[in-house]
Amino acid sequence: MRALSWMKENLFNGWFNSLLTLITAWLIFVVTRGVLVWAFTEARWSVVPDNMRLLMAGSYPPDLVWRLWMIAAIILFTGGLQYAAQARGGAPWWLWAGALALFAVSYPVVFPATRFFLLITLLALPVGVTVGLNVPRRFVNWMTVVVVLVVFSMLWGQTARIGGFTLTLLLTALASVFAFPLGLLLALGRTGKWPVFRTLSILYIELIRGVPLITVLFLSYYMVPLFLPASWEVPTLFSIVVGFSMFAAAYLAEYVRGGIQGVHKGQYEAAWALGLSGSQSARYIILPQAIRSVIPALIGQLIAIFKDTSLIYILSLFDLLFMALTVARNPKYLGTEREVLLFVAFVYFVGAALMSYASRRLERAMGLGTR
Repeated sequence: MRALSWMKENLFNGWFNSLLTLITAWLIFVVTRGVLVWAFTEARWSVVPDNMRLLMAGSYPPDLVWRLWMIAAIILFTGGLQYAAQARGGAPWWLWAGALALFAVSYPVVFPATRFFLLITLLALPVGVTVGLNVPRRFVNWMTVVVVLVVFSMLWGQTARIGGFTLTLLLTALASVFAFPLGLLLALGRTGKWPVFRTLSILYIELIRGVPLITVLFLSYYMVPLFLPASWEVPTLFSIVVGFSMFAAAYLAEYVRGGIQGVHKGQYEAAWALGLSGSQSARYIILPQAIRSVIPALIGQLIAIFKDTSLIYILSLFDLLFMALTVARNPKYLGTEREVLLFVAFVYFVGAALMSYASRRLERAMGLGTR
């Protein structure tokens, strides 16, 4: 009923607006009619369920796919913990319903041995949000550090064949975890009083922001092994995570710097009056207010990282886009490029929409935009 009330108030609140709504709806139908006819009568959607394992896990050994499910579950669970710790809000009902519905849809196309792990993975996010409401925030932060170490230990020596959506999710999570603290340090260095750190921070930020992301990825792909002992066998995933983290940190630093400069001077004076040191002032007074004011920009950068992971297709890594195009080139599925690319677009849209929704909930929980 709320939807009907909204439509009556915004779309049909007069003869002119009603006519304009009907004309617009007719034009949208005319433009999209061909797409709808193709989608419901000609499209070969069977290509998606037939190749779901490749799209989700790439060429990872089938007997070890459970490791990828557990890694994805750990990442989603930790994301739920962090969200609950910051927003102090529970998981909405549709998150539980969506997880169960997705499990029901995926059940027929998933190997029986991995169905249990699929259910755990889908429920990890709402369970993490629920658990996060009942544990201290400090515990959540330490849990994030432990999760990073656990994920790296589970991946070590097993990264070469990871692909599909698992690789996309993994890159997004690891790059975000490493980029955020680096961005904070750069923001503090650029706004600090030490000329050396300020100069180095400015040089780093302006250099990285002046270079395309794909260039940074190529540089990290070829340069990171040169900084490590020759006897070390550096996984390609590690080099790519370094590139994404370096690039995202430069933009995060500028967002946080804007938030720091927006903090009123009286806050600094109050911290000094209380006898707080510079590091204590930054930790307890300045940074919490600065980060709070730039949450939309920070989540926007997280969404950008999530979408930009598709660029690793150029480096011949088996991400979701690479696997989709590989499936479309299979002689059995020739002519299905549109189907698999629309599926990829849908996955990216859902991921970005969930992060955007979390951002709005977090803003409301922190009172942003209200007086």
